[in-house]
Amino acid sequence: MNVERDPVVSVIIPVFNEEEAIGDTLQRTLQLSDRLNLEVIVVDDGSTDRTCEIVRGFKKITLVSHQNNQGKGKALVTGILRSRGRIVVIQDADLEYSPEEIPKLVEPILRNGADAVFGSRFLGKIDGMSHSHWFGNRILSIAASLLYGVSISDVMTGHKAFLKKSLRTLKLNENGFEVEVELTAKLLRNGWKLAEVPTSYSYRRKGLSKIGYLDGLRCLAKLVVFRIGSVTTS
Repeated sequence: MNVERDPVVSVIIPVFNEEEAIGDTLQRTLQLSDRLNLEVIVVDDGSTDRTCEIVRGFKKITLVSHQNNQGKGKALVTGILRSRGRIVVIQDADLEYSPEEIPKLVEPILRNGADAVFGSRFLGKIDGMSHSHWFGNRILSIAASLLYGVSISDVMTGHKAFLKKSLRTLKLNENGFEVEVELTAKLLRNGWKLAEVPTSYSYRRKGLSKIGYLDGLRCLAKLVVFRIGSVTTS
């Protein structure tokens, strides 16, 4: 099914030292141009390898570079500020999430009036996730569901889509991977309509993972902090 070409969909790809995967990611993302009116923004977060060189080899890609590594959250903020689309999609550069599923993320916003859509690995197909990674993600999602009174199966998913006008109401302060739970917490605090769709996940075949168990613990702590903050400011 083709998704309407208007509005513009801004795909933000935060990247740090992904020379082995970024080329394939961009090629596969750009192939969606016959289905979506795409704008692709790569935010290089201080890479020291050939990532930027590879990105510059693609036409119709906006490349924004940070001089130093500042974290995924900071890269997302930079990308959001540069985006011009009515819908913003976050696509990781490591191909753990398939770019071909971006239209599925966008559709509930266009058809059903959702403000945000999370691609859930736990509703879809998982290939190669470690037991520790699976357990950590499940704990974080259960904690988010209990703390915020909603059902979220995959709070840490790297596949997310947002209605731009709703995204603009948020002030994102987390520079690292904690931005994933910050987005969710502030989304729910603002009364956004959140939908989940199944997405496929395949553990990276190229490059090195950037997230570890300490990031998971920090995200869990932040879920609690954001919830306490919403109570004390309500």
